[in-house]
Amino acid sequence: MSLGTSLLSRLCVVLSLALWFLPAANPLVGASSFTAPGQSRPNFLLLLSDDQTHRALSLLGELEVKTPNLDRLARRGTLFTHCFNPGGWSGAVCIPSRTMLLTGRHIWECRGTNGQGVAPDAALWGETLGQAGYDTFMAGKWHLPEWALQRSFKTLGPLTGGFLPSTKEDGEAYHRPAGDNGWMPDDPRWKGHWLNVEGKVVHSSARIADAAIDYLKAHAARGTNPFFMYVAFNAPHDPRQAPREFLDLYPPAKLRLPPNFLPKHPFPIDGYNGRDEILAPYPRTPGIIRTHLQEYYAIITHMDAQVGRILDALETSGQASNTIVFFTSDQGLAVGQHGLLGKQSLYDHSLRVPFIVAGPGISPGQRNDALFHLQSLFATSCQMAGVPIPASVQFPSIAPLITGRSASLHDALYGAFLNLQRSVRTAEWKLIRTPKEGRTQLFHVKRDPWEMRNLAADPRYAARLAEMDRRLRSLMLEMRDPMTWAEVVGQSAQ
Repeated sequence: MSLGTSLLSRLCVVLSLALWFLPAANPLVGASSFTAPGQSRPNFLLLLSDDQTHRALSLLGELEVKTPNLDRLARRGTLFTHCFNPGGWSGAVCIPSRTMLLTGRHIWECRGTNGQGVAPDAALWGETLGQAGYDTFMAGKWHLPEWALQRSFKTLGPLTGGFLPSTKEDGEAYHRPAGDNGWMPDDPRWKGHWLNVEGKVVHSSARIADAAIDYLKAHAARGTNPFFMYVAFNAPHDPRQAPREFLDLYPPAKLRLPPNFLPKHPFPIDGYNGRDEILAPYPRTPGIIRTHLQEYYAIITHMDAQVGRILDALETSGQASNTIVFFTSDQGLAVGQHGLLGKQSLYDHSLRVPFIVAGPGISPGQRNDALFHLQSLFATSCQMAGVPIPASVQFPSIAPLITGRSASLHDALYGAFLNLQRSVRTAEWKLIRTPKEGRTQLFHVKRDPWEMRNLAADPRYAARLAEMDRRLRSLMLEMRDPMTWAEVVGQSAQ
């Protein structure tokens, strides 16, 4: 080899390494793709609900819930139908979901050193955009440490905790529905979502929307920097309360039960005595579940009305043409499916959430079935804004999916709940292992979207089961899962 050829080869290696270590932002998808003409960077508005399952959008036509304003938003942009939360290391699944969202880190790597809280060395979403010149605002549910809140947002509206307890002054507590309990979802005496604000009773969703609208008005009057708004509703998390006019939209006797309704789940996951599960007695009856569905749909429709108010205020502010709006939820909810009420499982009703994105550079009226996790929002907003994605962020940007430059990011998604369940989900198949109960479930989710027919024991699907096991084992290693493969399959029987 000549000296010139050798130097050229070395130069090529150096250039290759330099390109490899460039910041994570994709140069083909940057701020110019997602801004209004004459603007350098887009605004971001995140609308985040709590416990809203993926089917709870009226434009899908699968449930009887009414969401006209979210439907309006979806028509303006793209509805992603296969967005998931990876699960949780806590029975309060909201906490790990939001920790992953805040840090952009995987489920086992977003926590603090004690296995709880937020990793102190992780970059934070709001802080990252704030350091890049964004005005950052947050109102609503904050279920994470105070220090992370202060680092993340410059302007704070009214804040709520992870749960709004519902108890009357005489101590009678929320339990739905029990014959000896006078709880009513539209009665402010039961507190919960009914807040006393300066002597007036206000629903939590309306109060959070009011704060968002006030911020938009203030920013329109004096703001020069782009903004990032994190608007986190407590709805539709229980206690599921709404004004009577919204409850009356859903007479319980006229509501359909989900096809996968069961009086009781076939085996324990987190026991039968978890907080979410004891909100109704066993066995579940059609009447009980219809009451829960009435209240679930009513609080969602009421929240949707508040979303509409915020979207109208965004238009009035003059910023709508340069604002990327995201809507999603931290996780889903069972509400009678598989005999469950809560979200402490790895079925789609609990992991899969609605996801809508609309704004400049996003084609209207699109629907996308690509698999991804909602915690990709951190990287996505950075890439859309032309802000370098911090090295600590692990969930990838979905900007290439939004623009259509990529058809998919993942061929399979990982799921975990405590040390009790592990799952892997592809576009067509779902495997759930529950080792302590010796249970394996295999669903052909493309043909069986309600996850009703377990194929794990069918010898015709033995090869498919083995393939899904290989995928799950590989993802466990990638996620640095604290469980070993032997622990996941050692006690598991079909």
